[in-house]
Amino acid sequence: MEVYYLIIAVKVFIFFSIINVWFFKFGKPTSWRAEDANSMKEEFKAYGLSETMMYLVGGLKVLFAILILLSIWFESLAIPSAAGMATLMLGAIIMHLKISDPIKKSFPAFSFLFLSAVIIIYHLN
Repeated sequence: MEVYYLIIAVKVFIFFSIINVWFFKFGKPTSWRAEDANSMKEEFKAYGLSETMMYLVGGLKVLFAILILLSIWFESLAIPSAAGMATLMLGAIIMHLKISDPIKKSFPAFSFLFLSAVIIIYHLN
């Protein structure tokens, strides 16, 4: 039963973290941004991606974060939403590697990829 509560905590953590990044830190510098970007727009520009792609990726991350949170009550949402989030995080890691960012800048994406995998593995059992 303790693992169940840990999974709930992971789901809540993912939700609040993604909401924080895409709504509260969107236009602010963080130590995790690509190259020397000071905002999400600058970060996606550093990756060579359009503003449209930024909003698409952001919308999908927020959507998957909401679905991950809802999977606390609707278990059938857990695997597809965590798989979607994991896919986006893998893409983020690839983008950091593409522009030769220091590995530390990929830490949040690695973390969310790992946590999404934990959700998937838990719900497969």
